[in-house]
Amino acid sequence: MQPILAGLSIAFGLALGLGGLAAPAAAEDTSEPIHLISSEVCQTCHEEIYRQWKGSMHANSTALKDPIHGTFYEMEVGDPRAEGQVHKKSGTFPICLQCHAPNAARDQTTKLDAHVAYSEGVNCVACHTLQSYKGIQGEDGKMRLGLKAYELSDKLQGPAAFPRGVQQLAAAGDDLFGGAVDDAAGSQKPNPHLGEPVEMDGIEIPALTMEASPFLMKTSDACMGCHDQRNNPQDVPLCATGNEFIASGSKVACQSCHMPVSNGLVDHSMGGGHDHGMLKRAVVFDVRTEIDGDVLKTTVLMQNSQPHSVPTGAPFRNMYLKLTAYDDQGEVVWQNSESHPSKDDPKGYFFYGLADAQGMPAPPPTATQLGDDTRLKPHETREILYDIPAEGVVLVRGELYYNLLWPSLVEKFTQLPSELTDPVLMAAVEQNISAP
Repeated sequence: MQPILAGLSIAFGLALGLGGLAAPAAAEDTSEPIHLISSEVCQTCHEEIYRQWKGSMHANSTALKDPIHGTFYEMEVGDPRAEGQVHKKSGTFPICLQCHAPNAARDQTTKLDAHVAYSEGVNCVACHTLQSYKGIQGEDGKMRLGLKAYELSDKLQGPAAFPRGVQQLAAAGDDLFGGAVDDAAGSQKPNPHLGEPVEMDGIEIPALTMEASPFLMKTSDACMGCHDQRNNPQDVPLCATGNEFIASGSKVACQSCHMPVSNGLVDHSMGGGHDHGMLKRAVVFDVRTEIDGDVLKTTVLMQNSQPHSVPTGAPFRNMYLKLTAYDDQGEVVWQNSESHPSKDDPKGYFFYGLADAQGMPAPPPTATQLGDDTRLKPHETREILYDIPAEGVVLVRGELYYNLLWPSLVEKFTQLPSELTDPVLMAAVEQNISAP
């Protein structure tokens, strides 16, 4: 996969970039490989897009910046600042770098602090040099993940680039800069994407030729190399967002939700499971009660608005339901679970289970089969029924929470910051109860 510039009146220029061009000092070296160009170079012209990307999980995807990924990386690989690291169990180059630090993967290096473009994770160039999608299933039957799923280019790829051939044929030769970045009338901004280096605000920007690649940049192909499916060594899918997306039958591209357009600008913050706003939009949630004698017949309704399961992605992401009845003093009269519903109310716990050969819960690296999958399927509507004793109840409140980690991992990884381990409230509904 939050997780990967400014003034993209360039909905042309870099509409899908997750960041990345070389630090300004390296910008003068036009011989530098494009994948070593830092997103700081892009910032010169694309300030707002850079700001959005800088706060995204794509920009914080490496083991240096993402505490959750970093914890697993150190367990499975080792020090992200050391060269020559290998996956401990297989002895091979860490496959996770193909998605989490693609520029480092291109150079087969594991020292992620050796270059700014490595530490930037999924940066501008990492996305905008993807030329065509080959799919994650290789001809040899093995999975090719991240960058391996793509043909790469040494030129930037954009949704439309700058189709100006007709203008050139018309010989409008009074444009000294070769065309405006944003196509606005009268704009005369220098544009390095037309193939020549330029100076902008006193900074030398190398030539960063951009080609049109709409069937990659404007479709889910741009995302699926990393977000389709990832199996563990036992061939158990640890995540399968692509399969879920296909099962939904949706024809809407990932970018429609994760990169919406606002004021003519394509959003490069690319919110997902770490984005509270995205979480609040993900599920339609309601609670309805009917008095039936001395019982409140209560229905919790949930509808998944997404063309993939919720939660999706990393298998340790989960949701849970808290349903509580209160008396007129605000005291709890009844609740569906006194602790975590994974123990007390399994129907109120939504997760992707992994199991060992005996069917017992297992961690991602050692799981040999899938366990229970109680998540909301793509576009699924689910009703969960409860009978609540009606005596003294004046209000019923339903809450839906999202966690980035299983409860067992929250207890284990005590070094993680609370903003990553605390549950996030996705939705809350209250219903007043009138006496019959």
